[in-house]
Amino acid sequence: MGELGIYAEHGTADHITCRIPMIIKWPKGVKNHVDHALHYNLDLLPTLAELLDIKPSPHWDGKSYAKTILAGETCGHDYLVLGQMAHVCQRSVRFDDWLYIRTYHDGFHFFPKHMLFNVKEDPYEEHNLAAEYPEIVNKAAALLFDWLDDNLKKNNYQEDVLNIVMREGGPFHAKGNLKHYLKHLIKTGREAYIERYKEVHPEEFKGE
Repeated sequence: MGELGIYAEHGTADHITCRIPMIIKWPKGVKNHVDHALHYNLDLLPTLAELLDIKPSPHWDGKSYAKTILAGETCGHDYLVLGQMAHVCQRSVRFDDWLYIRTYHDGFHFFPKHMLFNVKEDPYEEHNLAAEYPEIVNKAAALLFDWLDDNLKKNNYQEDVLNIVMREGGPFHAKGNLKHYLKHLIKTGREAYIERYKEVHPEEFKGE
């Protein structure tokens, strides 16, 4: 609905795109409890396993929040790492009231490399605070690095899928298609953006 300047799309690793509201009704579960903890969607499987008294698989990455459902206890993650590699190439870290977004390919939207938002005070993600809070950016970057290191180790150091997408040219729609989009910019009176695209994406103009 307009977050990050994008409407009717779900292509960024931001808070509102990746936030999935969920309502659970469970026998003998607490009533009227609102949980504000951080959970992954893959936490649902170990949660159901615990609720149904089924032994979880040691290979599951999720973390059960059954105690939240049964007793209202807070048992979420300290932080979440979110990703997007279809419309843009981004990874983000959601922790406390903060959302940090690291952009690897902007999908031709001119997103800066680092973005930081206070989602409590700025739910529409209008004010990038990265320059004002470098210490928060550094903390988020460290969390992202640790997450990547842990996951690479868990997968026997196979190549990060984000690296593969970037090596292939970024999001599918971006692979060599900017020159076609420039014709649309000229047609719609927005040719002033062309020089900026040449500055941000010089690789798209090689051979001209």
